[in-house]
Amino acid sequence: MSEITYILGDATAPSAKGVKVIAHVCNDLGGWGKGFVLALSRRWPEPEKAYRAWHRDRANNDFALGAVQLVRVERYIWVANMIGQRGTRTGSKGVPVRYEAIDTALAKLADEATELGASVHMPRIGCGLAGGKWSRVEPLIKERLVTRQIPVTVYDYGNEAPH
Repeated sequence: MSEITYILGDATAPSAKGVKVIAHVCNDLGGWGKGFVLALSRRWPEPEKAYRAWHRDRANNDFALGAVQLVRVERYIWVANMIGQRGTRTGSKGVPVRYEAIDTALAKLADEATELGASVHMPRIGCGLAGGKWSRVEPLIKERLVTRQIPVTVYDYGNEAPH
């Protein structure tokens, strides 16, 4: 069975051949303005536009925890907006990350990646502003993607310390 590949680099510039999906976690409030999404928006306007429209029309679509929206940004690159955090702030209900939602989203992502014949690239999803622990997220990625033979690369940017 393959494993997750860890590299130092920029997840918005995946270093692989073929079709690639850049996966990241979004909140369920329609907010896009901090963290990894800023790096995405610097490269492509489409993921933010699609996410905001998806949220705006949420009464008529599947926008909710665990949902995934695939947005094509280049011929061989897609961005997966995955709703995996409730709100944006740590409060009385704990950190915003929702592991169950990330698990559900990764299962949907696995189907999409398989259909596209794509590799998956990501930062340490759910572990930045969402406040999650990599020790809880990594097993979900292994279970949902790696066991299905989907190549996964996790990018640590600059001198980011792993969580």
